[in-house]
Amino acid sequence: MSIHADRRTFLTTTAAGVLGLTACGEVYAQQATAAPAQPTPPPFSLGTVTYNVAAEWDLDTILKILPKVGLTHVEFRTTHKHGVEPTLSQEQRQEIKKRCADAGVTIWGLGSVCEFHSPDPKVVEGHIETCKQFLQLAHDIGAKGVKVRPNGLRKDIPEADTLTQIGKALIPCGEAAANLGTEVWVEVHGSETSKPPRMKAIMEACGQKSVGICWNSNPSDVVDGSIKPSFEMLLPWLKSCHINALYSGYPYRELFSELRRVNYDRVTLIEIGEKLDPQNGELLLKYYRKLWQELCS
Repeated sequence: MSIHADRRTFLTTTAAGVLGLTACGEVYAQQATAAPAQPTPPPFSLGTVTYNVAAEWDLDTILKILPKVGLTHVEFRTTHKHGVEPTLSQEQRQEIKKRCADAGVTIWGLGSVCEFHSPDPKVVEGHIETCKQFLQLAHDIGAKGVKVRPNGLRKDIPEADTLTQIGKALIPCGEAAANLGTEVWVEVHGSETSKPPRMKAIMEACGQKSVGICWNSNPSDVVDGSIKPSFEMLLPWLKSCHINALYSGYPYRELFSELRRVNYDRVTLIEIGEKLDPQNGELLLKYYRKLWQELCS
């Protein structure tokens, strides 16, 4: 073989190699510079209940911190420092509605402590009337609904009768809500009444379209490591959702996946038991939102 032939072979081979490396480099560069695929945002939003992280924050503090940490919705729990209560005048109600709107914070709901299991009919009637007052307040300030709760079983009658009593007491609440364009959310609450089959019995006894459940992320939701059976059981009435410590061991990734699957387009609300000062509360809520985003992805 001549020197010229060897040289031609070398140049041809080298040129092919360079072209190949260049092509590979271009592909690699495109892959390296391409933006990573972003997870689709969930159809539901993140907000907070003032219980209990913001229990001692006034309204100014709440409306300052929530937009800073990226929370869009709030449920004002009764008895807290914000002072959003049925005792407000019409002028005060309109002022609160405007202040929240100006801050970019949606008033999702009002957290009452109305409950309906008492053996005394007058006590039950009193809670029904209080619920109606909260529903009127919700209407006036632009909130979607009012949270109530079951909180126990009577000991003097069969369990089924207590659940029916609670459900029937919710009927006039639901009628009032329907007339006002609001809703009643029955929190999955109480050491005895939070069990999903009992909540289902309450909802069936009520039968009002404007009355639904507020999922409460309880340990009793979990069956063999999964919330799916409980979720499917209560799904027909799902209208709101409370979430607590995302690091608690509760299967939140599964919950958020189920909420995506059914296209739940409402709100998940932070409900943490600890009271925090504004500075520490702001830090916690920032961290919480980041973790929520990761678990929703």
